[in-house]
Amino acid sequence: MSDVISLTDIRRVFIMGDQQFEALKGVSFGVATGEFVAIMGASGSGKSTCMNLLGCLDRPTSGRYLLDALDVGGMNANQLAEIRNRKLGFVFQGFNLLARTPAVENVELPLVYAGFSAKERRVRALAAMEQVGLAGKENNHSSQLSGGQQQRVAIARALVNSPAVILADEPTGNLDSTTSEEIMNLFTTLNKQGITIIMVTHEHDVAAYAGRQITFRDGRIISDSLAGTTGLTDQSV
Repeated sequence: MSDVISLTDIRRVFIMGDQQFEALKGVSFGVATGEFVAIMGASGSGKSTCMNLLGCLDRPTSGRYLLDALDVGGMNANQLAEIRNRKLGFVFQGFNLLARTPAVENVELPLVYAGFSAKERRVRALAAMEQVGLAGKENNHSSQLSGGQQQRVAIARALVNSPAVILADEPTGNLDSTTSEEIMNLFTTLNKQGITIIMVTHEHDVAAYAGRQITFRDGRIISDSLAGTTGLTDQSV
């Protein structure tokens, strides 16, 4: 199985006045097509910086990042925006829905930017909403949806462009425990359908749904283990 994500010796240095802060210190890992990976770590560990790089929201200071066989490290802002829309689906803690827009139109947004016709957008959006269990909620606004339903709309929006990878940043952070379980079961179902998912979370019970857990500390990966194993990968050198 080929890697849809490949990071090689990724470093990210931030300049603050006359000081430098190295947020990532030579991180390397791959994610195979169809994997479900949880990225974990305390605040300041580098996991959020890594997620921003994976999402083409930032560029590495050095190292190589391949996304679906494309070297994105040297792309300009417009190229990165196009890659984000074509190759990535995003799910956020805060849902990031347009409050005054019906659910189906929220789901259609990536297709608007991709230039699809109105008819094609609607067909794809309705199919994505059905895929996440929201058939019949197409015309509801955010105020008419529960938190779990709003996150399902966000997941449908992430799916609608058939991305290479779904990136989920603390997707259960605003949900109660019962709804969190429902959302994680949905992610598990989608992953079983072959969808690649990379999720950032600080919650161990949420991370347990993933087949693989990568843990960051001080800008390095300190463990990289498959579910049910104790294998460690130390990148501290």
